[in-house]
Amino acid sequence: MRGLVLGCVLAALPVAAQAQSCGGSFSGFVSQLKSEAVAKGHPTAQVNAFFQGVRQDPKVIKADRSQGVFKKGFTEFARAVISKGRVNKGRANAQKYASVFRRAQQEYGIPPGVLLAFWALETDYGSFQGNFNTLNALVTLSHDCRRPELFRPQVFAALELFERGGFDPRTTTGAWAGEIGMVQMLPEDIIRHGVDADGNGRVDLKGSPPDALISGAKMLRSFGWQPGQPWLQEVVVPAQMDWSNTGLGTTLPVDQWAQMGVKPRSGAFQGGGQASILLPQGRKGPAFIAYPNYRVYFDWNQSFTYVTTAAYFATRLSGAPVFDPGSPEPGLNDAQMRRLQKKLAQRGYDVGKIDGILGAGTRAAVQAEQQRLGLPADAWPTAALLQKL
Repeated sequence: MRGLVLGCVLAALPVAAQAQSCGGSFSGFVSQLKSEAVAKGHPTAQVNAFFQGVRQDPKVIKADRSQGVFKKGFTEFARAVISKGRVNKGRANAQKYASVFRRAQQEYGIPPGVLLAFWALETDYGSFQGNFNTLNALVTLSHDCRRPELFRPQVFAALELFERGGFDPRTTTGAWAGEIGMVQMLPEDIIRHGVDADGNGRVDLKGSPPDALISGAKMLRSFGWQPGQPWLQEVVVPAQMDWSNTGLGTTLPVDQWAQMGVKPRSGAFQGGGQASILLPQGRKGPAFIAYPNYRVYFDWNQSFTYVTTAAYFATRLSGAPVFDPGSPEPGLNDAQMRRLQKKLAQRGYDVGKIDGILGAGTRAAVQAEQQRLGLPADAWPTAALLQKL
C-alpha cells in the first residue's frame, strides 16, 4: 500500500553523517557496491550471487518523484483511505488474530488499533504488498543522487538477510522504496526487529500475520512508544484562542489546554501530561490533542497527513467515533501552494522542495507569517494569506 497510495513513506532510517557516492554508470556503481561489500567481510561468491542480474528500475524513480497523494488535505486523505469496508475488516482481523494482538500488547505495549491501522494503510491487511523487485529498487534509489544515504545501507542489510537465507534477490518483492511485507519494513528494520512469532523457524513478514504484527510492535516499541499511554484524541476548540500555540511546536499540560476551553469531543481527556493541539486544516476544521506517543508515528513515516490519519484510524478501530470535519476555509490548489512556498522561501524560511505539499516546514512558515501579519496563526494556508504575501 505504501507504493500504491502512500508514496514517500519511509520507516525510520539513520541518516549518514556524510554523503554516499552515487550516480555515474549503473554497472560501475554496482561494481563499487560489490567491492564495498567484500571490504565489509562478505564472501566474494555470496556477493556475486547477490548482485547477479541486478538492474536499474525507471519505474522506481518515477514513483519516487510522484508524491501527489500528499497534496490532499487531511479530511480528503482520511476519507479516501479509511473506508467502511476497511474498518469492518480491521475489526474482523482483531478477532481473528486476538491472541497475536494480546501478545503485542503484553510484550511491547502496542494497542491492537495501532497495529491494525498500520496493517490496513500499508498493505490493506496484506492484500497488496507491492510488486517491485526489492533489490532492484534499493540499488536504483542508492544510485540516484536524491537520497542515497537513506537507501545504500539497506542494500547491505538485504545482503545480510540473503546470507541468512531470508532474502531472495531475484524473487523478493515489495514497495518501490524497498519495504517488505504486511507492515512494510526495510531490511535493516527486519534484521533489528524481525520476530518469528509463529515459531516455524523463520521470519516471514510477507506470509505470516503473526510475524508481521509482532515485528511491527517490536519496532514501534523501539521507537519509544509508551505502553498504556494514549496517542491521539479528537477535541473541540473554542471559537477564539491564541492559535499560535497550536501545532507540534508547542506542548502544554492538558489541564492548561482545558483552561483555554479545549474539550474532548467525547468522554474525558485520556492523558494528563504534556500534549499539543493539532489543526490539520486550520481552526475551523477537525481538531485533535496529540499525546507524546503520537510523535512516535514520525519514526514510521515523515508525512504529517499520513501520521495523523494513521493515528486517528487507530483511535477509530479502538472505538472512537468518526471525526467531525468542521467547515475549514478553502485551502490552496497546487499552483497556489507552490507560489506560497516560493514566497516563503524568498523570506528566508526553510520549506524544503517547492513541491506543493504542505509539509512541516511549510506549516511552520505559514504560522509564523500569519502571526506577523495579524492573521489567525493556525498554520492553514489560505488565499487571504497568499494575497497578503
